[in-house]
Amino acid sequence: MKGVKQMAILLVSAALLVSLSGCASSKPKTDAELGLNQQQASGRQIFQAYCSSCHHAYSSTGSTGPSLKGLFRKKYLPSGLPANDRFVLQTIAGGRGMMPSFGGTLTEQQISDLLAYLHTL
Repeated sequence: MKGVKQMAILLVSAALLVSLSGCASSKPKTDAELGLNQQQASGRQIFQAYCSSCHHAYSSTGSTGPSLKGLFRKKYLPSGLPANDRFVLQTIAGGRGMMPSFGGTLTEQQISDLLAYLHTL
């Protein structure tokens, strides 16, 4: 009986430790912690305002749209197009599938800043 009690205490302690460590990591990192320059930080703000409701930046899972983690480290975009500035820009500006077009919403500078940020993911 004593061993069962000790095992239960150990399991509860482990669960508590895991849940507490999850809380600490859920706080978003600052631009400085991520090592972002001014243009990338601006792009991050644009991402938060226009993209984060559908896309996750630092998680492997997406929400409505695919995750953008490691976007430019992949050979292809989820659409099958090459993962390069040209096709990412084309997708942002013109939309694709369920993704709306942001070409009439964002300025060229905002899109450039957003691309700079996406390269950091």
